[in-house]
Amino acid sequence: MKISALLTSAGINIGLCVLFLSLYSVLRKQPANVRVYFGRRISEEHSRLREAFILERFVPSTGWIVKALRYTEEEVLAAAGLDAVAFNRMLVFSIRIFSLAALLCVFGILPLHYYGQNIQHLRIPYEDLDIFTIGNVEKRSRWLWVHCLVLYILSGVACILLYLEFRHIARLRLLHLKRATPNPGQFTVLVRGIPKTKKESCSSAVDDFFTKYHASSYLFHQIVYKTGKVQKIMTGAKKACRKLKNFTDTTVDQSCKAITYRCCLCGASSNSFQLLPTDEVVPSRGKVDLDDSSLNIDNEECAAAFVFFKTRYGALVASDVLQTSNPTKWVTDLAPEPNDVYWSNIWLPYKQLWIRRIATLLGSIVFMLLFLAPVTFINGLSQLDQLQKRLPFLNGILKQPHHLVQLITGYLPSVILQIFLYTVAPIMMLFSTLEGPISHSERKRSACCKVLYFLIWNVFFVNVVSGTVLKQLDFFSSPKDIPVQLAKVIPGQASFFITYVLTSGWASLSSELMQLFGLIYNFIRKYVLRMKEDTEFVPSFPYHTEVPKVLLFGLLGFTCSVLAPLILPFLLVYFFLGYVVYRNQLLNVYRTRYDTGGLYWPIIHNTVIFSLVLTQIICLGVFGLKVSPVAAGFTIPLIIFTLLFNQYCRTRLLPLFSTFPAQGGRAVRKNGTYSPRAPYRVLPVP
Repeated sequence: MKISALLTSAGINIGLCVLFLSLYSVLRKQPANVRVYFGRRISEEHSRLREAFILERFVPSTGWIVKALRYTEEEVLAAAGLDAVAFNRMLVFSIRIFSLAALLCVFGILPLHYYGQNIQHLRIPYEDLDIFTIGNVEKRSRWLWVHCLVLYILSGVACILLYLEFRHIARLRLLHLKRATPNPGQFTVLVRGIPKTKKESCSSAVDDFFTKYHASSYLFHQIVYKTGKVQKIMTGAKKACRKLKNFTDTTVDQSCKAITYRCCLCGASSNSFQLLPTDEVVPSRGKVDLDDSSLNIDNEECAAAFVFFKTRYGALVASDVLQTSNPTKWVTDLAPEPNDVYWSNIWLPYKQLWIRRIATLLGSIVFMLLFLAPVTFINGLSQLDQLQKRLPFLNGILKQPHHLVQLITGYLPSVILQIFLYTVAPIMMLFSTLEGPISHSERKRSACCKVLYFLIWNVFFVNVVSGTVLKQLDFFSSPKDIPVQLAKVIPGQASFFITYVLTSGWASLSSELMQLFGLIYNFIRKYVLRMKEDTEFVPSFPYHTEVPKVLLFGLLGFTCSVLAPLILPFLLVYFFLGYVVYRNQLLNVYRTRYDTGGLYWPIIHNTVIFSLVLTQIICLGVFGLKVSPVAAGFTIPLIIFTLLFNQYCRTRLLPLFSTFPAQGGRAVRKNGTYSPRAPYRVLPVP
């Protein structure tokens, strides 16, 4: 790709960003859109609306940026929860490490790439992007030690910053667990796989089991019932059948005489109404109370229950201990928060979950493989000159005006890919739902991991492989040569990654700020359908789409920082703009209904470590291609040190995110007894 094509893509995206930001600064001031752009504040703070005409509302401004930056971390934590703070710290980490990377690589490495070979240079707009990558450095160059030194600096600083952020989030998580207002989920255990018997109900079985094995801390329990719409129809049909059968089994004495009454209007006799004496009705098989609502209620019980304990320590012990020798029975887990319970999956049989997980894993893999075709086609659009050799009919396209070719190769591929990627998050959320999670937050975290793996595979690896297929088809023929193959092709794919950052990064941030879907929905509901505003519906922050997106850009930044540093300024703009936009959205637009307590941070940590190790392996292959044994030899210990650092963090800090510490726990009592019954209201289970 030429620099001119890159500038074309950058110009289009900068224009879209300026347009959307200006429109947002105007639309957010309009009273009709207040529930789109201030949904959280309206629902939680009950802010008043100003309907008066003010000229300032129609003038673009930057006041929202100042307001978003003015809030402290404590205010963000109080308003949006610990997950929002973890997401914010991820952006802060990215800004810090890539600011250092841009300083070292743009001013230290980029000139070495540009003057790496003694060739005649053209004007900058007509230069190819490969001139600015490590591919332009000669073999056995004496300047490759600079790349190795910069790699050491970036890896060391990244590990230090990552550890500080990990420790900071862990400290906030401990404070979150020891907060003054107790979380009912810390005193509650969700029990699944309760064995059913004909002799006793599930409720009696749960009470007997926990009274016997957890007598000192057990308080009471609450069985989950199937009371959804489908279950109500089935229960009503069963009751109707029972009543009908009871009527058919009832006999009436035919010898009793009818009692006739005169009509009140005409005085004539009528035997339309007959009064049968109740003492003459004799049931043949023993009459059953027809108003009994407990018709075989055991059939409606789920094999699940919420068990409440007197102390948090008692609930923690009960959730971690294996209750029986059969791991599929009496399965205990700490219950999620009341607003976090995903009631539709509570009733699922526990023995069925492993089948669901395998099925969703296979479905995710198949979906990722099916996505190879559009990604390969999209990548080919950025390499029309290479496709021309295999597809001669493209000669007509390449003979078009220069600006059209720049548009096709510089802007169109990333736009088409972004359109296809909009289908990924809903499908992965569906797969995560089918796995059977018991909480909304668990479902969203599972979808977050699936979307992250999908993006890393299809946007990074598949683009690299598809670009290589045009040159050689045996990319994976020798696994031991994969680092060398990656080292060959990643610098050539830097142009696509830069345009992807511009389209999926800059433009998507401005679209997120504009809330296009929410704006259209609000207009149709308010002015077309003439419906009242839904004050209760306020969306929650889509962590399952935004966390993978930011982490993918971090992966691109690490892998291209030393090899193709021209991407770093574009990434820095994205992270700075994202820091402002996401803070504004978390504080004004999205409402926090549940919080995982920072459980997204282990995902962030593992992805950063993966990005660092992958970058070091690719650089090892590059140094081998450039015949620099000294730089390659120094890279191997760096990989080992990074893995050791990761193991230390997993040993020292990760356990704080996998379970609750017993130290500092206390029993929270009300009139001598802790009573968590109120927060857990059994909702309908479809």
